[in-house]
Amino acid sequence: MPSGKKHKHFQTKGRRKAKIVPNLWTNSGIKILVSTIMAFFTNSVTALKTVVTAIGAGVAVWGIINLLEGYGNDNPGAKSQGIKQLMAGGGIVIIAQTVIPQLSSLFS
Repeated sequence: MPSGKKHKHFQTKGRRKAKIVPNLWTNSGIKILVSTIMAFFTNSVTALKTVVTAIGAGVAVWGIINLLEGYGNDNPGAKSQGIKQLMAGGGIVIIAQTVIPQLSSLFS
């Protein structure tokens, strides 16, 4: 050193290092937990779709039976109730097949 002065280096003595907080979403355990929850939710939506479709099909079959009974007995009230049940069952099946699967994409 030509001037004879000593250069001061940065001293870390007395300084506190900042704590580094880990990002929880990069932790592999949390990722596995979240993926497990999402898989459960997706399977639940599939099961819900199946159950609601079965209920709608049951209502529709019941409507067909009432409709045929109304034609057999020449009963306009039973025919009207049968066609209403048939249409309601068809509507439930359509909703189960179109709206319920969109629940799985709700949180992804």
